Amino acid sequence: MAAQNNLERLYAAHRGDLVTYAGRILGDRTQAEDVVQEAYLRYSSRNAEHAIDEPLAYFYRIVRNLCLDFKRAKVRDLEKKHLLSHALGLLEGVRDSSLSPEAEASARQELLHVSNAIAELPDRTRLAFELHRLEGYSFREVALELGISVGLAHLLIAQAIDHCRQRAGRNNEF
Repeated sequence: MAAQNNLERLYAAHRGDLVTYAGRILGDRTQAEDVVQEAYLRYSSRNAEHAIDEPLAYFYRIVRNLCLDFKRAKVRDLEKKHLLSHALGLLEGVRDSSLSPEAEASARQELLHVSNAIAELPDRTRLAFELHRLEGYSFREVALELGISVGLAHLLIAQAIDHCRQRAGRNNEF
């Protein structure tokens, strides 16, 4: 019971700082408040048999880990949305065109090769490629979205394009 009271006092005394900390990581105060609340619930439900030497540092670590988990989930959701949206757009374009059955089959086969090539890319490289090529983000916008340098964004996109060209067996611009 005393440990719970100590946790409540710790939470009350540092909640604002924890929300500010989470807000800097997430870029959204509302989400930061949710993360800090979740951190409190996780901290309070932990096994109390093991004493924590630095309870405030432990609380900050929980908040940080939850923020990173939230950002990773957001990136995964964004990746899925972009890839699905692009694939559906390509298929719709193939369906609406007046291609011969052979040309349509060829286009579908190429789409399959490209989709497989994109799926083989590491997560960050794939997301950089999708943001730039499919969503029209600039290199700077890709860098900001992924929290990387503009040079690294350019390198990741170039690697993705090269990989897709190799897998599709094409030498022209992708």
